[in-house]
Amino acid sequence: MEAKIFKTLPKEAERIRKKVFMEEQGFQNEFDETDRISLHVVLLDVSNPVGTCRIYYSEERQCYVIGRIAVLKDHRGRNAGSQLLKVAEKEIRKRKGNRAELLAQVRATPFYEKNRYFSLGDIYMDEGCPHVWMRKELR
Repeated sequence: MEAKIFKTLPKEAERIRKKVFMEEQGFQNEFDETDRISLHVVLLDVSNPVGTCRIYYSEERQCYVIGRIAVLKDHRGRNAGSQLLKVAEKEIRKRKGNRAELLAQVRATPFYEKNRYFSLGDIYMDEGCPHVWMRKELR
């Protein structure tokens, strides 16, 4: 698999996020102003887009944030999510970032823990779904 990075939200990323977050999980407020300031990663299996995430610098959190991490159902469990994180982390390091944070759905925290992220504690509700901030120090 290979990844491409875009400075604007590409149609491939938009389609994956609609499918995963809106159709499968029922979220309604998927697209926001943060998309305009983010880099967008699209993971390709041969030439087929199978996963996406976005990266942006948060003044509020004083670090880079990886968000909207989504992998199409038929590619889950095949390391695509971990590959997306690795590409995002490499891009953050390239930009002199030394820490990454993400707002994870609580049910997905074991996946992020496996990728060496740790929970920062408080649980937040987003459209009725519990989320928790997680962090990884990048070396």
